[in-house]
Amino acid sequence: MGDGSELEVLKGVELEVAVGEGVAVVGSSGSGKSTLLHLLGGLDRPTAGEILLGGESLADRGSDELARIRNRYVGFVFQFHHLLREFTALENAAMPALVAGRSREEAEARARAILEAVGLASRMTHRPWQLSGGEQQRVAVARALVNDPVLLLADEPSGNLDAHTSQGLHDLLFRMRDERNLSMVVVTHNQELARRADRILRVRDGVLVPEDA
Repeated sequence: MGDGSELEVLKGVELEVAVGEGVAVVGSSGSGKSTLLHLLGGLDRPTAGEILLGGESLADRGSDELARIRNRYVGFVFQFHHLLREFTALENAAMPALVAGRSREEAEARARAILEAVGLASRMTHRPWQLSGGEQQRVAVARALVNDPVLLLADEPSGNLDAHTSQGLHDLLFRMRDERNLSMVVVTHNQELARRADRILRVRDGVLVPEDA
């Protein structure tokens, strides 16, 4: 905190996500949901405890190695798409593959295939400002999946979309989960999205509890 004191956000959290499982995390604003997601994806480091990805600990990994692990094994979808305005949908979706060291030809082939899979075959050359909000989020999903991650983390992915567009995005997320056998953790206030998950967990007083507990 600003005065030098510590604020404990999460405490005693235990979570295991199986291959292909979809978990929804709900809770009040400020309860620590996004912090949990950042810890799971290696964006933040826990002050205690351990994060395992595929049975391998993320502890004691350097920043460069953590970045490589995130890029290869974890896909992120946020409330705001964070697309690069000056690049096309194809170029935005291909970016993680380029960062991973793939050739431009391979990166764009991967991006083209996943954009077709998410229904954007006719929009690949469009830039973000030429796309609707739902289309921009579909590009963000394609970008998250271009490196074939094992884990998809989504933080309020439909938070800025209307009800109809949100429904389409939810359908897409779970279709991608099923087709690719992804483990998926979704932080959301959207009850319709949460109910589609295999489990619903709530962050309460810094710990994770089943929604019906």
